[in-house]
Amino acid sequence: MARKTKRKENMEMATEVLVAGGGPSGLTMALLLAAAGLDVVCVDRAAPEEQLQEKFDGRTTAISAASKNVLAAAGVWAGLEEHACPILDIRVADGNSPHFLHFDSGESGAEAFGWIVENRLLRRALFAAVKKSSLRHIAPAEITDFEHTQSGIAAALKTGEKIEAALLIAADGRNSPARTWAGIDTVSWNYGQEAIVCCVAHEKDHEYVAVEHFMPPGPFAVLPMTDSEDGRHRSSVVWTEHGGGAERFTKMKKQAFDAALQMRFGPHLGKVSLIGEAMIYPLSLMHAKKYTAPRMALLGEAAHVIHPIAGQGLNLSMRDIALLAELVVDHRRVGLDIGAPVLLGQYQRLRKTDNMLMAAMTDGLNRLFSNNIRPVRRLRALGLGMVNRLPPLKRFFAAQAMGFGGGKAEKLPRLLRGGKL
Repeated sequence: MARKTKRKENMEMATEVLVAGGGPSGLTMALLLAAAGLDVVCVDRAAPEEQLQEKFDGRTTAISAASKNVLAAAGVWAGLEEHACPILDIRVADGNSPHFLHFDSGESGAEAFGWIVENRLLRRALFAAVKKSSLRHIAPAEITDFEHTQSGIAAALKTGEKIEAALLIAADGRNSPARTWAGIDTVSWNYGQEAIVCCVAHEKDHEYVAVEHFMPPGPFAVLPMTDSEDGRHRSSVVWTEHGGGAERFTKMKKQAFDAALQMRFGPHLGKVSLIGEAMIYPLSLMHAKKYTAPRMALLGEAAHVIHPIAGQGLNLSMRDIALLAELVVDHRRVGLDIGAPVLLGQYQRLRKTDNMLMAAMTDGLNRLFSNNIRPVRRLRALGLGMVNRLPPLKRFFAAQAMGFGGGKAEKLPRLLRGGKL
């Protein structure tokens, strides 16, 4: 059990860890640390009931096999599993080319490459876990300022309340106020692409196959979902168009939109039709030049935003979480300072390299495949054929899809391997 948050006079609180941001990354981090016995406060701008509205976030997320282990350790997966659809096979196709990649989870000896979950249901499972936890979740609440103190770092709330902690974990999104306050610069650019995200019903069973179909405007991904309550087969679609081109599709009448969907799907799932509303999300890349500041660590999209081409956005955040949680818990167990520079330096060194490599890979894939230049098409066909013919290379990409990074398992944080903190 975590110790109760100490209250000082004049609406001041003292805690061990303050997590700024209560999205999936922030709450998962806070739940893990609280379960390990730390005193944790998580502050979020949006109320839970607001975040559970479908219009708040209509996307789905691919949860890798490694990320599932992290969510299980946080007490979240048990409440999410029945709504999560496994990905047993992955098919990668390049336009109308006859060459394609096929990955079978059975060949990797894995239960699944990952699972597709609705973001709204992921948040619901997180909030349910919070109610069973010793974590103090303050939402809605706005942090207006930060300051360094003699023993840590403090956040001032709009209400006048102040929260002081030995370590601040900034999980407050791509426009992170905490990162800005710390003076951490970023590298970023806009892809000039937009993603149309929607849920569709289809006649035939998807058989747990995820499809990434590369088109000149950008990738068209079809991700398997659980059947609807009325028994309809469903998939989530991430449909990329050049900037400004997405809106013309979302403004279509449903019949015309369904026809545009059908043209991109082809016949393999039978007749397809839109369920609910299609939403547009602009695509960009952002990477923080530093992941830490005195007594502060950046987490998730406060540190990195990548192209969704490989569905690895939240999975990279889960790798951040697994490492940072392990470092914090291990230091505290032996009585060391959880906000010490040596801990923060180790976190930055290990996570920054991995995240930069994934950002470079997704950026390169998007640039390589989002065009219709004939010599480049030939090069892509050769590349796809080479991966299919080289089992070690294929196993490397399969390990990446499962969130294990293609490296040695014993070097991964314990949580990613299914262990405990």
